[in-house]
Amino acid sequence: MPDNPLAAPTPWDDIADGYDDVMTDLMRPFAVEALRLAAPARNTKIIDVATGPGTLALLAAPMVREVVAVDFSEAMIRRLRHAIMRAGTTNLLTGVGDGQELRYASGRFDVAFSIFGLMFFPDRARGFAELRRVLRPGGLAVVSSWAPVADSPLMTLLYEAVHAGNPEFAVPQPNPLTLENPEVFERELRAAGFTEVTVRPHTESFAYVSARQLWDKLTRGSAPMHMARSTTDPAVWKAQEQAMIDHLEAHYTPGEALSTTAWLGTGVAPKAE
Repeated sequence: MPDNPLAAPTPWDDIADGYDDVMTDLMRPFAVEALRLAAPARNTKIIDVATGPGTLALLAAPMVREVVAVDFSEAMIRRLRHAIMRAGTTNLLTGVGDGQELRYASGRFDVAFSIFGLMFFPDRARGFAELRRVLRPGGLAVVSSWAPVADSPLMTLLYEAVHAGNPEFAVPQPNPLTLENPEVFERELRAAGFTEVTVRPHTESFAYVSARQLWDKLTRGSAPMHMARSTTDPAVWKAQEQAMIDHLEAHYTPGEALSTTAWLGTGVAPKAE
């Protein structure tokens, strides 16, 4: 069992429906930017690792020849398969699997993505190495990770509200050993053998009609919040959650745009000599 509970599929299985319903609104602009950076051609074959409910994969499918979407959460993949059926998409294949041990041939894909997924892997080095392995020489990897909470007013407000409802909850502090540190991000891409490495910030802003909508959009599909809720006495949680919402109502102006920032890292699989 990994030390980080978010590195196991169960929390993501538990929140798959809520995540797809509300969290994709937050993720989609970053997926759009990742696709813009990759600029895939029509005959491109893509793999999307840790696809979740397929936010990027569904956007990419009309643009390219083939998309393979992989996630270790069976519930997330079920949601994606339902979306594929509804859309009538024929070039998007799905699989349940570990991004640290992909079951695809070396050199099969032209572009490999992992949007807010590889950042949770227990062994990031294996994750990066697998992305490189399944890319053809000259193929491109695009990986995203959140910047520190302190750099994102939206996330800062949310975590301050959670702390207001539960003072034992600590607002996340910068962790320089993770991909939220762009120097670590770049170093790990290079260590996997990628060349032409870049790590750049991308910021998006979001506005909500009310504090309650902000709360719903950012927590109903949140694995950490689900874990907190499921391990707290229901009556205690109800009181805590109300205090959290009260904090948001006191500190958020409806319609106010708040930003959040991610790092987007890219690297090219070296060409054969």
